[in-house]
Amino acid sequence: MHLKRWITGLIALPILIFLVYKGGVAFALLVSAASVVALWEYYRIVLDPALAAVSSIILGWGYLLGVAIVWAAHWGGPDLILSLVALNLLVVALISMFHFKADPAVLKVTVRQLQGTIYIPVLLSFLILIRANDSGMTWIFLIMAIIFAGDTSAYYVGSYWGKRKLNPAISPGKTIEGSVGGVAANLAVGAIGKALFLPGLPWSMSILFFLAIGVAGQIGDLFESEMKRFSGIKDSSSILPGHGGILDRIDALLFASPVAYIFIRFIF
Repeated sequence: MHLKRWITGLIALPILIFLVYKGGVAFALLVSAASVVALWEYYRIVLDPALAAVSSIILGWGYLLGVAIVWAAHWGGPDLILSLVALNLLVVALISMFHFKADPAVLKVTVRQLQGTIYIPVLLSFLILIRANDSGMTWIFLIMAIIFAGDTSAYYVGSYWGKRKLNPAISPGKTIEGSVGGVAANLAVGAIGKALFLPGLPWSMSILFFLAIGVAGQIGDLFESEMKRFSGIKDSSSILPGHGGILDRIDALLFASPVAYIFIRFIF
């Protein structure tokens, strides 16, 4: 398990670094692909397979809309993203009305699709917005380093020294010790990155920034665990050997990205 985890990471990391470095269309393509796969995994978690017939149109539209949101971030910015979110609500509401008489379960599919659109492509689009800023590449690398370091530290600290459960109803394997280890790694990696690449940032706000996205990341991790726990699923998929699915790898990043954007856009 640990060997597969490290091999997968070592293979994927250079590709990720290259696409973040390239930015622009290359980075938007990466985020689009992640959005589509993560949406597929999300639908697999939250929807009963028996709803496949009634859900095909709504979910198909959800994939298209998800990609459109990512490219809206690339080409148009927040206003266009918000417009597409509103359009999605109008379209799926209309579709549900035509199907409701035949199968009232269409409303459940509609709600899950609306949630999934906000949860995955909209939150991922904040990475596109951050990458487009001045020093955007540096910010993306710093955010990802903080989140991935926190994930890794929480996993290993929890595995070897964890005793007290963090929230056993949601995730029996996560511990308070692992959570603290994750936050410590968030702070350490954030401090190193700030000192090396963003020395002009004030330390007080920087430490708050590291803590905020670290805690947001852990909330994102627990939120996905909550959905999987409810559905009785261990991993979102098995696409990444040793890691589970794409959603399992980006769940923390999803929640950290809008928090990071708020700091970068409005506080720093």
